[in-house]
Amino acid sequence: MNFKDYYKTLGVARSADDKAIKSAYRRLARKHHPDVSKGSPDTFKEINEAYEVLSDPEKRKRYDTLGPDWERHVRPGPGPEGAPFSNFEVRFGASEPSRFSDFFRSVFGDLGGGRARAPGRARGIDVEDLGFSGVGEAGVRQRGQNVEVAIEVTLDDAFAGASKTVSLAMDEPCPVCGGSGHENRKPCSRCRGTGWTKGHRHLEVRIPAGVDTGSRVRVIGEGPGGLSGGARGDLYLRVTVTPHPDFTRKGDDLYVDLPVSAADAALGAELAVPTLRGQVSMKIPAESSSGRTFRLPGYGMPHLKGSGAGDEYVRVQVTIPNGLTPRERALFEDLRAQRPVRAARRDEATKETRQ
Repeated sequence: MNFKDYYKTLGVARSADDKAIKSAYRRLARKHHPDVSKGSPDTFKEINEAYEVLSDPEKRKRYDTLGPDWERHVRPGPGPEGAPFSNFEVRFGASEPSRFSDFFRSVFGDLGGGRARAPGRARGIDVEDLGFSGVGEAGVRQRGQNVEVAIEVTLDDAFAGASKTVSLAMDEPCPVCGGSGHENRKPCSRCRGTGWTKGHRHLEVRIPAGVDTGSRVRVIGEGPGGLSGGARGDLYLRVTVTPHPDFTRKGDDLYVDLPVSAADAALGAELAVPTLRGQVSMKIPAESSSGRTFRLPGYGMPHLKGSGAGDEYVRVQVTIPNGLTPRERALFEDLRAQRPVRAARRDEATKETRQ
Protein backbone atom coordinates (compact mmCIF):
# COMPACT_ATOMS: atom_id res chain seq x y z
CA MET A 1 0.00 0.00 0.00
CA ASN A 2 1.25 3.45 -0.91
CA PHE A 3 0.85 6.56 1.18
CA LYS A 4 -2.19 8.58 0.12
CA ASP A 5 -1.77 12.34 0.03
CA TYR A 6 -5.26 13.48 1.01
CA TYR A 7 -4.34 17.14 0.70
CA LYS A 8 -3.33 16.55 -2.91
CA THR A 9 -6.55 14.63 -3.54
CA LEU A 10 -8.65 17.63 -2.51
CA GLY A 11 -6.24 20.14 -4.00
CA VAL A 12 -5.70 22.11 -0.79
CA ALA A 13 -2.67 23.18 1.19
CA ARG A 14 -1.72 21.39 4.40
CA SER A 15 -2.56 24.60 6.25
CA ALA A 16 -6.09 24.76 4.79
CA ASP A 17 -8.87 25.46 7.29
CA ASP A 18 -12.14 23.57 7.60
CA LYS A 19 -13.97 26.00 5.30
CA ALA A 20 -11.44 25.57 2.49
CA ILE A 21 -11.49 21.79 2.85
CA LYS A 22 -15.27 21.66 2.77
CA SER A 23 -15.42 23.96 -0.27
CA ALA A 24 -12.88 21.86 -2.15
CA TYR A 25 -14.76 18.67 -1.32
CA ARG A 26 -18.11 20.04 -2.51
CA ARG A 27 -16.61 21.21 -5.79
CA LEU A 28 -14.88 17.89 -6.52
CA ALA A 29 -17.83 15.79 -5.36
CA ARG A 30 -20.15 17.57 -7.76
CA LYS A 31 -17.70 17.07 -10.60
CA HIS A 32 -16.92 13.39 -10.00
CA HIS A 33 -20.22 12.10 -8.60
CA PRO A 34 -21.16 8.83 -10.39
CA ASP A 35 -24.55 10.27 -11.33
CA VAL A 36 -22.91 12.81 -13.65
CA SER A 37 -19.36 11.63 -14.25
CA LYS A 38 -18.32 8.90 -16.67
CA GLY A 39 -14.98 8.58 -14.96
CA SER A 40 -13.84 5.94 -12.52
CA PRO A 41 -16.00 5.52 -9.37
CA ASP A 42 -12.71 5.15 -7.47
CA THR A 43 -12.07 8.87 -7.93
CA PHE A 44 -15.26 9.76 -6.07
CA LYS A 45 -14.38 7.19 -3.43
CA GLU A 46 -10.93 8.74 -2.91
CA ILE A 47 -12.44 12.22 -2.62
CA ASN A 48 -14.85 11.03 0.08
CA GLU A 49 -12.03 9.23 1.89
CA ALA A 50 -9.84 12.33 1.87
CA TYR A 51 -12.63 14.48 3.22
CA GLU A 52 -13.47 11.87 5.87
CA VAL A 53 -9.96 12.29 7.25
CA LEU A 54 -9.29 15.99 6.81
CA SER A 55 -12.68 17.10 8.13
CA ASP A 56 -12.25 15.14 11.38
CA PRO A 57 -9.81 16.87 13.79
CA GLU A 58 -8.72 13.62 15.44
CA LYS A 59 -8.14 11.77 12.16
CA ARG A 60 -6.43 14.75 10.59
CA LYS A 61 -4.05 15.05 13.57
CA ARG A 62 -3.13 11.37 13.32
CA TYR A 63 -2.69 11.60 9.55
CA ASP A 64 -0.48 14.69 9.82
CA THR A 65 1.61 13.05 12.55
CA LEU A 66 2.21 9.79 10.71
CA GLY A 67 2.68 11.22 7.22
CA PRO A 68 4.50 9.14 4.59
CA ASP A 69 6.22 7.24 7.41
CA TRP A 70 2.90 5.72 8.47
CA GLU A 71 3.82 2.01 8.07
CA ARG A 72 6.35 1.75 10.86
CA HIS A 73 4.00 3.50 13.29
CA VAL A 74 0.91 1.34 12.82
CA ARG A 75 2.51 -2.07 13.26
CA PRO A 76 1.23 -3.71 16.48
CA GLY A 77 3.57 -4.01 19.39
CA PRO A 78 6.39 -1.82 20.61
CA GLY A 79 8.03 0.57 18.18
CA PRO A 80 10.95 2.96 18.20
CA GLU A 81 11.22 5.04 21.31
CA GLY A 82 9.33 8.27 20.96
CA ALA A 83 7.48 7.14 17.84
CA PRO A 84 3.93 8.41 17.83
CA PHE A 85 1.31 5.71 18.38
CA SER A 86 4.07 3.14 18.87
CA ASN A 87 1.74 0.93 20.90
CA PHE A 88 -1.13 1.46 18.54
CA GLU A 89 -3.11 -1.68 17.78
CA VAL A 90 -4.96 -1.90 14.51
CA ARG A 91 -8.57 -3.09 14.84
CA PHE A 92 -11.00 -3.72 12.01
CA GLY A 93 -14.64 -3.66 13.09
CA ALA A 94 -17.28 -5.54 11.16
CA SER A 95 -19.11 -2.29 10.65
CA GLU A 96 -16.18 -0.61 8.88
CA PRO A 97 -17.49 0.18 5.39
CA SER A 98 -15.66 -1.14 2.38
CA ARG A 99 -15.70 2.28 0.78
CA PHE A 100 -12.37 3.05 2.48
CA SER A 101 -9.02 1.99 1.09
CA ASP A 102 -6.69 -0.41 2.86
CA PHE A 103 -4.45 2.54 3.68
CA PHE A 104 -7.30 4.25 5.51
CA ARG A 105 -8.30 1.11 7.35
CA SER A 106 -4.72 0.43 8.41
CA VAL A 107 -4.26 3.90 9.85
CA PHE A 108 -7.77 4.64 11.11
CA GLY A 109 -9.23 1.21 11.76
CA ASP A 110 -9.93 2.06 15.40
CA LEU A 111 -11.47 5.42 14.50
CA GLY A 112 -13.66 4.30 11.66
CA GLY A 113 -15.96 1.98 13.61
CA GLY A 114 -19.51 2.64 14.67
CA ARG A 115 -22.50 3.08 12.40
CA ALA A 116 -21.35 3.40 8.82
CA ARG A 117 -22.55 6.34 6.78
CA ALA A 118 -24.11 5.63 3.44
CA PRO A 119 -21.83 5.62 0.41
CA GLY A 120 -21.77 9.03 -1.16
CA ARG A 121 -21.92 10.79 2.20
CA ALA A 122 -19.03 12.36 4.03
CA ARG A 123 -18.65 14.08 7.35
CA GLY A 124 -20.72 17.26 7.49
CA ILE A 125 -21.96 16.94 3.90
CA ASP A 126 -25.21 15.44 2.68
CA VAL A 127 -25.30 14.27 -0.90
CA GLU A 128 -28.51 16.26 -1.33
CA ASP A 129 -26.38 19.38 -0.86
CA LEU A 130 -24.56 18.29 -4.00
CA GLY A 131 -27.77 17.83 -5.97
CA PHE A 132 -27.73 14.01 -5.98
CA SER A 133 -29.60 11.31 -4.12
CA GLY A 134 -26.81 8.76 -3.74
CA VAL A 135 -24.61 6.48 -5.79
CA GLY A 136 -27.10 3.66 -6.12
CA GLU A 137 -25.43 0.90 -4.14
CA ALA A 138 -27.73 -1.93 -3.19
CA GLY A 139 -29.02 -2.13 0.34
CA VAL A 140 -28.49 1.55 1.10
CA ARG A 141 -31.57 3.66 1.62
CA GLN A 142 -31.56 6.58 -0.75
CA ARG A 143 -33.98 9.45 -1.11
CA GLY A 144 -35.89 9.48 -4.38
CA GLN A 145 -35.18 11.99 -7.14
CA ASN A 146 -37.14 15.22 -7.50
CA VAL A 147 -39.40 15.51 -10.54
CA GLU A 148 -41.02 18.45 -12.28
CA VAL A 149 -44.32 18.42 -14.18
CA ALA A 150 -46.24 21.14 -16.00
CA ILE A 151 -49.66 22.31 -14.86
CA GLU A 152 -52.05 24.90 -16.32
CA VAL A 153 -54.33 27.05 -14.18
CA THR A 154 -56.75 29.86 -14.98
CA LEU A 155 -56.21 33.43 -13.86
CA ASP A 156 -59.12 33.01 -11.44
CA ASP A 157 -57.38 29.97 -9.90
CA ALA A 158 -54.12 31.92 -9.67
CA PHE A 159 -55.99 34.78 -7.99
CA ALA A 160 -57.83 32.76 -5.34
CA GLY A 161 -55.70 29.60 -5.11
CA ALA A 162 -57.14 26.22 -6.02
CA SER A 163 -56.93 22.48 -5.48
CA LYS A 164 -56.01 20.49 -8.56
CA THR A 165 -55.75 16.78 -9.31
CA VAL A 166 -52.46 15.79 -10.88
CA SER A 167 -51.95 12.43 -12.59
CA LEU A 168 -48.37 11.19 -12.65
CA ALA A 169 -46.60 8.36 -14.43
CA MET A 170 -43.16 7.92 -12.87
CA ASP A 171 -40.41 5.35 -12.74
CA GLU A 172 -40.44 3.97 -9.20
CA PRO A 173 -38.05 1.59 -7.45
CA CYS A 174 -39.36 -1.95 -7.80
CA PRO A 175 -41.51 -2.76 -4.72
CA VAL A 176 -40.26 -6.37 -4.74
CA CYS A 177 -36.49 -5.90 -4.85
CA GLY A 178 -36.39 -2.31 -3.55
CA GLY A 179 -34.54 -1.15 -6.64
CA SER A 180 -31.61 -3.58 -6.41
CA GLY A 181 -32.73 -5.54 -9.48
CA HIS A 182 -32.23 -8.95 -7.89
CA GLU A 183 -33.67 -11.36 -5.33
CA ASN A 184 -31.46 -13.95 -3.71
CA ARG A 185 -28.77 -13.29 -6.33
CA LYS A 186 -31.25 -13.82 -9.17
CA PRO A 187 -32.84 -11.20 -11.44
CA CYS A 188 -36.00 -9.81 -9.87
CA SER A 189 -39.11 -11.44 -11.29
CA ARG A 190 -41.07 -8.18 -11.13
CA CYS A 191 -38.70 -5.71 -12.77
CA ARG A 192 -36.59 -8.32 -14.63
CA GLY A 193 -33.39 -6.96 -13.19
CA THR A 194 -33.87 -3.29 -14.07
CA GLY A 195 -34.74 -2.26 -10.50
CA TRP A 196 -37.56 0.01 -11.74
CA THR A 197 -41.27 -0.24 -12.47
CA LYS A 198 -43.74 2.25 -13.90
CA GLY A 199 -45.87 3.84 -11.19
CA HIS A 200 -49.14 5.77 -11.64
CA ARG A 201 -50.36 8.21 -9.00
CA HIS A 202 -53.21 10.70 -8.64
CA LEU A 203 -52.52 13.55 -6.25
CA GLU A 204 -54.62 16.41 -4.92
CA VAL A 205 -52.33 19.43 -4.82
CA ARG A 206 -52.89 22.98 -3.64
CA ILE A 207 -51.98 25.86 -5.95
CA PRO A 208 -51.25 28.95 -3.82
CA ALA A 209 -52.80 32.30 -4.63
CA GLY A 210 -50.54 34.63 -6.59
CA VAL A 211 -48.75 32.11 -8.82
CA ASP A 212 -47.71 33.29 -12.27
CA THR A 213 -46.45 31.64 -15.42
CA GLY A 214 -43.04 30.22 -14.55
CA SER A 215 -43.77 29.74 -10.84
CA ARG A 216 -42.63 26.41 -9.35
CA VAL A 217 -44.76 24.94 -6.58
CA ARG A 218 -42.99 22.39 -4.38
CA VAL A 219 -44.99 19.44 -3.07
CA ILE A 220 -42.80 17.79 -0.44
CA GLY A 221 -42.48 14.01 -0.45
CA GLU A 222 -44.69 13.34 -3.48
CA GLY A 223 -41.99 12.51 -6.00
CA PRO A 224 -40.65 9.05 -6.90
CA GLY A 225 -39.84 6.60 -4.15
CA GLY A 226 -36.29 6.06 -2.93
CA LEU A 227 -34.13 2.98 -3.31
CA SER A 228 -34.26 0.30 -0.61
CA GLY A 229 -37.20 1.99 1.09
CA GLY A 230 -35.72 5.48 1.06
CA ALA A 231 -37.93 8.56 1.38
CA ARG A 232 -39.72 9.94 -1.62
CA GLY A 233 -38.32 12.92 -3.49
CA ASP A 234 -40.26 16.12 -4.04
CA LEU A 235 -42.68 17.04 -6.80
CA TYR A 236 -42.33 20.44 -8.46
CA LEU A 237 -45.24 21.89 -10.40
CA ARG A 238 -44.20 24.27 -13.19
CA VAL A 239 -47.16 26.63 -13.54
CA THR A 240 -48.60 28.21 -16.68
CA VAL A 241 -51.46 30.70 -16.19
CA THR A 242 -53.78 30.71 -19.20
CA PRO A 243 -54.85 34.09 -20.70
CA HIS A 244 -58.06 35.70 -19.42
CA PRO A 245 -60.62 37.09 -21.91
CA ASP A 246 -60.99 40.37 -20.01
CA PHE A 247 -57.93 40.97 -17.84
CA THR A 248 -54.30 41.46 -18.80
CA ARG A 249 -51.69 40.70 -16.14
CA LYS A 250 -48.40 42.53 -15.73
CA GLY A 251 -46.58 41.26 -12.66
CA ASP A 252 -49.13 41.47 -9.86
CA ASP A 253 -51.12 44.28 -11.53
CA LEU A 254 -54.23 43.74 -13.65
CA TYR A 255 -55.48 45.82 -16.57
CA VAL A 256 -59.04 45.90 -17.88
CA ASP A 257 -60.85 48.00 -20.52
CA LEU A 258 -64.13 49.59 -19.45
CA PRO A 259 -66.61 50.50 -22.23
CA VAL A 260 -68.13 53.93 -21.48
CA SER A 261 -70.81 55.63 -23.54
CA ALA A 262 -70.09 59.03 -25.03
CA ALA A 263 -72.68 60.63 -22.79
CA ASP A 264 -71.25 59.07 -19.62
CA ALA A 265 -67.73 59.99 -20.65
CA ALA A 266 -68.79 63.59 -21.29
CA LEU A 267 -71.03 64.09 -18.26
CA GLY A 268 -69.47 61.65 -15.75
CA ALA A 269 -71.17 58.62 -14.22
CA GLU A 270 -70.90 55.91 -11.57
CA LEU A 271 -70.30 52.61 -13.31
CA ALA A 272 -69.85 48.95 -12.41
CA VAL A 273 -66.27 47.78 -12.95
CA PRO A 274 -65.30 44.08 -13.20
CA THR A 275 -62.62 42.75 -10.84
CA LEU A 276 -61.56 39.22 -9.95
CA ARG A 277 -63.33 39.76 -6.62
CA GLY A 278 -66.56 40.66 -8.38
CA GLN A 279 -68.00 43.93 -9.65
CA VAL A 280 -67.30 47.18 -7.80
CA SER A 281 -68.66 50.66 -8.31
CA MET A 282 -66.36 53.41 -9.60
CA LYS A 283 -67.03 57.04 -10.46
CA ILE A 284 -65.97 58.22 -13.90
CA PRO A 285 -65.47 62.00 -13.82
CA ALA A 286 -66.93 64.24 -16.49
CA GLU A 287 -64.96 64.83 -19.68
CA SER A 288 -63.10 61.50 -19.48
CA SER A 289 -61.48 60.79 -22.83
CA SER A 290 -60.93 57.32 -24.24
CA GLY A 291 -57.71 55.82 -22.86
CA ARG A 292 -57.88 57.59 -19.52
CA THR A 293 -56.83 55.15 -16.79
CA PHE A 294 -57.96 54.85 -13.19
CA ARG A 295 -56.38 52.78 -10.40
CA LEU A 296 -58.15 50.48 -7.98
CA PRO A 297 -55.58 49.89 -5.19
CA GLY A 298 -55.28 46.31 -3.94
CA TYR A 299 -57.55 44.77 -6.56
CA GLY A 300 -54.72 43.09 -8.45
CA MET A 301 -53.12 39.69 -7.91
CA PRO A 302 -52.13 38.59 -4.40
CA HIS A 303 -48.40 38.72 -3.76
CA LEU A 304 -47.09 35.15 -3.84
CA LYS A 305 -44.55 35.99 -1.15
CA GLY A 306 -45.71 38.28 1.60
CA SER A 307 -49.04 39.96 2.19
CA GLY A 308 -50.96 42.45 0.10
CA ALA A 309 -51.81 42.53 -3.57
CA GLY A 310 -51.16 44.48 -6.73
CA ASP A 311 -53.51 47.06 -8.24
CA GLU A 312 -56.11 47.01 -10.97
CA TYR A 313 -55.95 49.64 -13.72
CA VAL A 314 -59.20 50.54 -15.50
CA ARG A 315 -58.89 52.06 -18.97
CA VAL A 316 -61.82 54.05 -20.36
CA GLN A 317 -62.94 53.03 -23.84
CA VAL A 318 -65.52 55.54 -25.18
CA THR A 319 -68.08 53.76 -27.33
CA ILE A 320 -70.49 55.12 -29.94
CA PRO A 321 -73.79 53.26 -30.26
CA ASN A 322 -74.77 51.62 -33.51
CA GLY A 323 -78.15 52.13 -35.15
CA LEU A 324 -78.81 55.71 -34.02
CA THR A 325 -82.47 56.68 -33.86
CA PRO A 326 -83.55 59.91 -35.58
CA ARG A 327 -83.84 61.54 -32.19
CA GLU A 328 -80.31 60.48 -31.18
CA ARG A 329 -78.91 61.65 -34.49
CA ALA A 330 -80.60 65.04 -34.01
CA LEU A 331 -79.08 65.37 -30.57
CA PHE A 332 -75.61 64.64 -31.91
CA GLU A 333 -76.14 67.16 -34.70
CA ASP A 334 -77.21 69.71 -32.13
CA LEU A 335 -74.15 68.93 -30.02
CA ARG A 336 -71.88 69.46 -33.00
CA ALA A 337 -73.60 72.73 -33.80
CA GLN A 338 -72.95 73.93 -30.26
CA ARG A 339 -69.21 73.66 -30.96
CA PRO A 340 -68.79 75.18 -34.41
CA VAL A 341 -65.08 75.92 -34.09
CA ARG A 342 -64.13 72.34 -33.25
CA ALA A 343 -66.55 71.08 -35.87
CA ALA A 344 -65.02 73.33 -38.52
CA ARG A 345 -61.54 72.16 -37.66
CA ARG A 346 -62.61 68.58 -37.94
CA ASP A 347 -64.35 69.12 -41.25
CA GLU A 348 -61.28 70.87 -42.61
CA ALA A 349 -59.08 67.98 -41.52
CA THR A 350 -61.44 65.54 -43.19
CA LYS A 351 -61.38 67.55 -46.41
CA GLU A 352 -57.57 67.62 -46.50
CA THR A 353 -57.47 63.89 -45.96
CA ARG A 354 -59.77 63.25 -48.92
CA GLN A 355 -57.64 65.44 -51.15
